[in-house]
Amino acid sequence: MTTPLLPESLDSDLPNLALLPMGPSDRSHLLALLRLGDFAQDAFLATDTYGTIVYLNRSAERLFGYRHGSAVGLPVHALLPDIQDINHRLNQDSSRETLLWRGQGCSRQAQALQLAGAATHISALSGRSHLYVMRPRRTGSLDADRQAEIAALVYRNTSEGMLVLDSKGFILDVNPAFVSLRGRAQSDVVGRHVRCLNSPCHDREFYRTMWRSVMETGCWQGEHWGQHVNGELYPEWLSINTSFGDDGEVHRRVMIFSNIAEIKQAEAIIWKQANFDRLTDLPNRQMFHDRLEQSIRKARRAGGRIGLLFLDLDRFKEINDTLGHAMGDDLLKEAARRISACVRQSDTVARLGGDEFTVLLDDIHENRDIQRLTDAILKALSQPFNLGVETVFISTSIGVTFFPDDATDAETLLNNADQAMYSAKADGRNRSHYFTSSMQERAQTRMRLVNDLHLALDQQQFSLVFQPIVDLHGGRVAKAETLLRWHHPVRGLVSPAEFIPLAEETGIIRALGDWVFHEATSQVAQWRSQFDQDIQISVNISPAQLRHEGLDLPSWASHLAHLGLLPQHVIVEITEGLLMDSDDERIRQQLEAFRQTGVRVALDDFGTGYSSLSYLRKFNIDFLKIDQSFVANLHSGSADHALCEAIILLAHKLGLKVVAEGIETADQYALLAQAGCDYGQGFLFSRPLAAPAFEALLSSQADLRP
Repeated sequence: MTTPLLPESLDSDLPNLALLPMGPSDRSHLLALLRLGDFAQDAFLATDTYGTIVYLNRSAERLFGYRHGSAVGLPVHALLPDIQDINHRLNQDSSRETLLWRGQGCSRQAQALQLAGAATHISALSGRSHLYVMRPRRTGSLDADRQAEIAALVYRNTSEGMLVLDSKGFILDVNPAFVSLRGRAQSDVVGRHVRCLNSPCHDREFYRTMWRSVMETGCWQGEHWGQHVNGELYPEWLSINTSFGDDGEVHRRVMIFSNIAEIKQAEAIIWKQANFDRLTDLPNRQMFHDRLEQSIRKARRAGGRIGLLFLDLDRFKEINDTLGHAMGDDLLKEAARRISACVRQSDTVARLGGDEFTVLLDDIHENRDIQRLTDAILKALSQPFNLGVETVFISTSIGVTFFPDDATDAETLLNNADQAMYSAKADGRNRSHYFTSSMQERAQTRMRLVNDLHLALDQQQFSLVFQPIVDLHGGRVAKAETLLRWHHPVRGLVSPAEFIPLAEETGIIRALGDWVFHEATSQVAQWRSQFDQDIQISVNISPAQLRHEGLDLPSWASHLAHLGLLPQHVIVEITEGLLMDSDDERIRQQLEAFRQTGVRVALDDFGTGYSSLSYLRKFNIDFLKIDQSFVANLHSGSADHALCEAIILLAHKLGLKVVAEGIETADQYALLAQAGCDYGQGFLFSRPLAAPAFEALLSSQADLRP
């Protein structure tokens, strides 16, 4: 039997291992060879980089007295006490990958074993692991035929293609796996020079570098394109190792070929999943950031200009919640297709998440090019979306920024485009907006204000003022609306229109609303006791207070009971927009809870929203507040006069009381009183007052009618 894998000068007492695949590879051919070890009579033992046993074949388990993998996980020195000496000797001679050795072993029963074998180190990413093959040492020559049979078994049955070269590079033998991989018969390659296997995918310099490494170090490994006899190319992992004779000259070289096409396909799938959005097949946030960084570097070198568009679909959440997520997904896929159809092939369209998209534009010369593109995108997305049996319409808001005009780094550019997009939404949506430096200033001011807002409540920077609500027919103060004021230590008095939206966005509104309720009700309890007057306190409720965790109504009720107040002594003011949100289950439950507890409800700014009249009965509203925009231009015979009369008549027919806001003149008062309006508030009667001034007004018992 011919065994070209075996050296001619091995010690007759040792296993023939010198040309097992000992090169620095942690590829699958090692695992295949180890699995074949289960059929060998010699003992195979493998360790990881930490010296922990990871594999014993059946012969090794019998030799050391272990069964069923029970030695896996033990330190190797438990079986081979002098293994450190062996490894040290192996590492000393860097020119050899394999060491023949004799030494002692230790069985599970602590019996000393005299062993002869071979050791090899295997380079891996994390260090060096080792493979040891051994048998009990005994005198006399070994059965060379049996050794050849074992080596041939490994050589012929491994799944990796193997071929053996002589020192000149001519092919001496190939195994069946190589014939299967390349589709070339053994007779077609044996006797020919190995260069006959060169791939057209690699140039001469590639092979010169490869063989230079083999000549200098004895080994090489790396990715290589193999070619089947039918011309098909496939990726493979190629390892080349060298066997040296006793004289130090090259005896044989072994090449091992592993088809890694499936590994490459799996890597490609993993890479795509990590870099592309699964729904739209567009680059995702990670890929977008990589391309943006590359574009910035390229533009910086060439002195070029980049455009960045940030798109947010208007009304997408409404469609997604109403028609379902499947319809929403279809809309996003179609929106992605339409946006991509508007841009150049060299541009990048990405989906950052949700309904947010970006467009990255290289080599921008004129702003009008950007304007044409944004107009095209706005037009494309305004066309109807046919989603099965449903047809829906959306629009988009687009923010635009430029490198290096507005910023020179990726993060700032993206923030700028985001801010410009929100400005487009604020301007009415379905439009584009270019970033300006004033946006950055507003964003920084907003950020600082949010930070200060988190500290304001604990630092007692808030206070309450109270605006009287007057009985228009008796002229006396009947109620008080609570208004919140923030006294910033640096900026002074901050407008509620500025900080209330921030409190709603950040969630601070819930704690702030609880504080306002407790302070306001404590104050009205004191006034009712002090002046023996049946006065109600009115507190504004933000829609954000009813979402998420909602109001802590049991705590509110407990606080009222502690103060000796009845629920009807408190009025909560809500907006028409909140009624529109009543389809939200949590908000609906909160509104119904007001009715059940007896707390009175006032509908603020009536006439400016979109609420259906059915909501007035559905939620048991007690008061309508006519918005001050109708009162401001009120004069006899005007349209506003007619509207106010109609609102008052409607409310009274429904059993509701009416409060007119913003009364500033005696004529406004007279017209509203004649129309039957119940209550009014405004500068005609009083500006909002701090608690001591409000107490003085109550104590005066003044008639505030003009």
